[in-house]
Amino acid sequence: MEVTGETPPPSQPLPIRVQTLANSNLIPPQYIQPPHTRPSLSPSTTAAAAPTTAAIPLIDLSLSSTATSAEIAAACRDWGAFHVVNHGVPIQLLDEIRTVGSSFFNDLDVSEKLKYGCDGSGAASEGYGSRMLVSENDDVVLDWRDYFDHHTFPLSRRNSNRWPHYPVNYRKVVEEYSEQMKTLAQKLLSLISESLGLKSSSIENAVGEFYQNITISYYPTCPQPELTLGLQSHSDFGAITLLIQDDVGGLEVLKGEEWVTVQPLSHAIVVILADQTEVITNGEYKSAIHRAITNANRARLSVATFHDPAKTRKIAPAPELVEKSAPKYREVLYGEFVKSWYTKGPDGKRNLDALLL
Repeated sequence: MEVTGETPPPSQPLPIRVQTLANSNLIPPQYIQPPHTRPSLSPSTTAAAAPTTAAIPLIDLSLSSTATSAEIAAACRDWGAFHVVNHGVPIQLLDEIRTVGSSFFNDLDVSEKLKYGCDGSGAASEGYGSRMLVSENDDVVLDWRDYFDHHTFPLSRRNSNRWPHYPVNYRKVVEEYSEQMKTLAQKLLSLISESLGLKSSSIENAVGEFYQNITISYYPTCPQPELTLGLQSHSDFGAITLLIQDDVGGLEVLKGEEWVTVQPLSHAIVVILADQTEVITNGEYKSAIHRAITNANRARLSVATFHDPAKTRKIAPAPELVEKSAPKYREVLYGEFVKSWYTKGPDGKRNLDALLL
């Protein structure tokens, strides 16, 4: 179903959204993870049973690139994820997009929200949805999450009339946030390129024009969080993702064999390297495998801004890096990579691993 602006007729059952299941005593079987992917949680806690003291790096962007270059290199090489502060994005804007997202999910009836519903057919179908993966089988495990996905760049893709009209400043906030995130993504890719000894424009030139999506994710409370995941283990398939959380927390990054909680920092932005950046850097920098856990006590909200190549873009290791060592990844048409991700499912990095030479 495309975004129609009309509520489904009463004779039709409303599409399932996870938020409507939050007050159930038991979760439906299609949301139960197999034992080997379940988080190590007790039913009443939001923290891992054996929490780690590790933390993703935090980098101050107000310092000179010379001062931060080594920190960025280490974060990209060892983690594929890091926090940035003094990033130039107005703090008020970070608060505003969390507020309008929370208002949409919490203040409107499901029938109102479904006026902006999408069919969840994959490939980042724009609108209000729950199911993102496509599968020929019905045995795919679903995430305990609802979301609203916005197409924001290039401007030719942007149709803000498809976005919520409530609260009244929703569309204005998303547009302003989109511009700020694009500017920050360009700055970060420049710094990442320089940290590798490349020209500052190297990675951005390889990616080409940004295709930007902003996804506001809402993770309702879950009666059995030890059986579910809000978002299953995956690496993002594009170039770079910028994410903010609320104060609840639930994002985890895989470091070695250990899941590390990314503690919420309200005015910091989480930078997550995605698969195409790993390819362009010939594996010197890693895309981050991450997931989201659920909890029984508080709903959680996050805002992820994805910066991806065009579907027609071919991505390959940077020539300057191939000169130093043999290419580790074969060239890939980005659209084919995305299709594989949505049809086969993420499952960590299995789609990226298929490109290894």
